[in-house]
Amino acid sequence: MTCKERILSNDYSDWIVDFILDEDRLWQVRDDYCYHVVDNNLAVFYISKTVTDSGTDFRRSLYSFLPKCYGLMESPTGFSSQNLNTLSLSASGILEIQRPPLGLTGKGVVIGFIDTGIRYQEPVFRDFAGRSRILGIWDQTIQTGTPPEGFEYGSEYTNAMINEALESDDPFSIVPSTDVNGHGSAMASVAAGSSIEGGRFIGAAPDSDIVMVKLKEAKPYLREYYKIPMGVPCYSETDIIQAIQYLQKYVEVLSRPIVICLGIGTSTGDHMGLGMLGNYMDHLSRQKSRVFVVAVGNEGNAAHHFHGEISMRETYQDVELRVGENENGFVMDLWGDAPYFYNTEIRTPGGESVRWSNPRGYTPQKFNFVYEKTRIIVDYLLVEQASGAELIRFRFTDPTAGVWNIRVNSEGVVVGGGFDIWLPISQFLSSETYFLVPSPYVTITEPGYVYGVITVANYRTSNNSIYSSSGRGYARDNFIVPDIAAPGVNVSTPFGERTGSSISAAITAGGCAQLMQWAVVEDNDFLVNSINIRNYLIRGAQRDDFLEYPNREWGYGRLNIAGVFDFLAGLG
Repeated sequence: MTCKERILSNDYSDWIVDFILDEDRLWQVRDDYCYHVVDNNLAVFYISKTVTDSGTDFRRSLYSFLPKCYGLMESPTGFSSQNLNTLSLSASGILEIQRPPLGLTGKGVVIGFIDTGIRYQEPVFRDFAGRSRILGIWDQTIQTGTPPEGFEYGSEYTNAMINEALESDDPFSIVPSTDVNGHGSAMASVAAGSSIEGGRFIGAAPDSDIVMVKLKEAKPYLREYYKIPMGVPCYSETDIIQAIQYLQKYVEVLSRPIVICLGIGTSTGDHMGLGMLGNYMDHLSRQKSRVFVVAVGNEGNAAHHFHGEISMRETYQDVELRVGENENGFVMDLWGDAPYFYNTEIRTPGGESVRWSNPRGYTPQKFNFVYEKTRIIVDYLLVEQASGAELIRFRFTDPTAGVWNIRVNSEGVVVGGGFDIWLPISQFLSSETYFLVPSPYVTITEPGYVYGVITVANYRTSNNSIYSSSGRGYARDNFIVPDIAAPGVNVSTPFGERTGSSISAAITAGGCAQLMQWAVVEDNDFLVNSINIRNYLIRGAQRDDFLEYPNREWGYGRLNIAGVFDFLAGLG
């Protein structure tokens, strides 16, 4: 079996490791694996599930190395108007900067997207001569073409191939890639779209170059493990990491910078940005000529986060979880910090109880009920690898509808402390499942907590109010996120009006491309990286007198690219 076949086969599980495996380790799995090195201390490992299902070493590292699943950060709006306009760009100070004297249109800058693909034939992605502004597409879902150099799967389509397709009577016979969902195309259009319809629509950086990675869907075994409903888009962390690695080839340090925009997210993780993907992004964000922009997610009002405090007087807290009808299952993570450690007692809506206690080994504990068909598997890590926190993972299968009670007890030498529990993002649940007494804070999705990225909240321009579903900070360790807020409600695109923090991130990515043109291409601050650009945005942000900044909803204020240059002019 080839490496490509192993990568695509559901009989092989995907693992992310933050070290390079030596020969002494590799011989244990014989030749039944595929190994892709991302950088000097990060690799993706594809190995037969017959090995991983029986290996103690793999069970011990299950959470740290098992890929997370990411979903699209878009909310349904109920609107599909084709009334094209540029109101969101105007509110963000972007149109003003496109015009002279600055004339910043993203020229010389690459904007990379990792999403559902792109409808390359649309006029919004062509220049005035009709040529494509897309430098490349890596479609991970098509296996009939040639993969990018250094990768083993998918098909790469170059600018020359795309232009050949545009001149053909049958373009999809040459470049068969498209975007059925439309999410990736909408993001690319607001960030980097050309002027169309007589100027009624234009993207934030209309002269930038575009690169799109169309993610393949996560393998069925991962979807089953996380209990993700069929038909819901979900993408594996392994493919996202390699997509970022692919986009790096378009960077020319100090001359052609790149802005990488992610409109995907997950509630799985430590909510401090310390996972495999987060660490990789943080590492790259510190390098010159690179900017990462990510969405906060749409979990602010979903009631999917619970925060509990246990004291010396009250050594337990009851968590009430309402499970909706026809819920197939879900994964729920409890995080707690040293020196405390926790036990739980779970009571079903029918009154049956089971008690989970800290195990000495790494074998998952399984619970069945007499009067309920529900099954619960509990995985446990006293010290999770990346964060050092205690992690209890509950995997519910066929949970009974109704109100569940989870009593969380703190035990040990020191009694007391805080803990957090997160349910999956809304689209990864089969029905209305939520906490009865939730916390709306720390509801930003990963990788929004990564230190080196620009994390963007979502607001409504009609009344300058934060959108109710916009994820809220801060991080679990109180690191300040979000950084900035941008328009993201009923935003006009050539693909209909769109709502969600992914659109806010795309507008911000276009604004960052304007700043990167000024800083790197025009040699005003050519040593910038993602952290530097974030601080430019913070200084230029528009703030209201009646709010204190930073705050959990707005970060440091509303995106205002023109405000950045007003600030710089004031320094003179």
